[in-house]
Amino acid sequence: MKYHQIDSALYIKNRANFMAKMKPNSLAVFNSNDIYPISADSTMPFQQHRDILYLSGVDQEESILVMFPDAPHEKHREVLFLKETNDHIAVWEGEKLTKDRALEVSGIKTVYWLQEMEKVMTELMAQCDTVHINTNEHYRASIETETRESRYTKWLLNKYPAHSVAKSNPILQRLRSVKDPIELDLLQKACDITEKGMRRVLGFVQPGVTEYEIEAEFMHEFLRNRSKGFAYTPIVASGNNANVLHYIENNQPCNDGDLILLDVGAEYANYSSDMTRTIPVNGKFTKRQRAVYDAVNRVKNDATKLLVPGTDWADYHIEVGKLMTSELLGLGLIDKDDVQNEDPNWPAYKKYFMHGTSHHMGLDTHDYGLLWEPMKANMVFTVEPGIYIPEEGFGIRLEDDVVVQEHGEPFNLMRNIPIEAEEIEDLMNS
Repeated sequence: MKYHQIDSALYIKNRANFMAKMKPNSLAVFNSNDIYPISADSTMPFQQHRDILYLSGVDQEESILVMFPDAPHEKHREVLFLKETNDHIAVWEGEKLTKDRALEVSGIKTVYWLQEMEKVMTELMAQCDTVHINTNEHYRASIETETRESRYTKWLLNKYPAHSVAKSNPILQRLRSVKDPIELDLLQKACDITEKGMRRVLGFVQPGVTEYEIEAEFMHEFLRNRSKGFAYTPIVASGNNANVLHYIENNQPCNDGDLILLDVGAEYANYSSDMTRTIPVNGKFTKRQRAVYDAVNRVKNDATKLLVPGTDWADYHIEVGKLMTSELLGLGLIDKDDVQNEDPNWPAYKKYFMHGTSHHMGLDTHDYGLLWEPMKANMVFTVEPGIYIPEEGFGIRLEDDVVVQEHGEPFNLMRNIPIEAEEIEDLMNS
């Protein structure tokens, strides 16, 4: 791993919180992700399943976590199954977790090699009444590939059909959405690395550079600061490309007079940052670009203030819509007739701001969180309004990651990343 070891106290606490929500005399199982093949003998870089990572800190393939808080034998209340390591694996693939190292990372004392799993599970399943299975119920999930988790669940339920079944996901949605102080420090680290990349890019951009060269500047700075790279596929969108919300080609030149929308974020220790900035290629906003930019920035600042404990997700977006409607009227992009005659299901402002304003942040860029439950302190959200004007050849989005506080306004994890138009111009022309 590139990142520094994380205090196992985080995982000990996470497991305790999860087990407190489990059904009586129940067992919960979590699997690592597969290493996915590309072709021939090549594979995708490994990405750990965030749930087993959240509960154990184990960041390697072929791993299984079992939690059984009511187990008759104390040693079986928390169990890890790991791929057995040896000198051959160490030479060809690198060091894997030993049993002692697994205890150090996770705080779990009972570790078996994976080949013992079926034997041990036979004993544990005979002692429990209910099994918590782990399914992906995220509101954005779209899954076509059968995961290791789903294969294991299929095997388990087929082998033990008489057990009651419960879901782990609702428990995890609530737990993972509220961040531990250790997690907030990791998210801050990811945002600080993103800041380094942004400052590097502000000194690099000029007319004639290409979008992919800018992407490379970010990657350079991320890697040299212990990040694996981008937390998600980066968007480097110059000119009218910014009006394609998920533009990821990043292959066009950046022309004098255009703006560049940069939606990028570094990961650190599997925690995501998510930043958007929009900058002028030549280091100077035009009058019109500046007017739209300042409007977006005002919406972002005012929307941020709404992220407080107790806020309802749907109500929040209605209020942001009102803020954006006011700004679009001021910019002459819509008029009062547009507002008076708007479709309530697609308000007038949606012509120029068609996406949501916020999403949960954490181990996933679009992290866990139940949108029908009120916001709580220590939830982390993006705030990312935008105005997209294809007929004028540019789009502007601004985005920060913020932590909901018990009292007062959210804490901005990206407070040090330049965002005010004057500062951006000054840095680009210094």
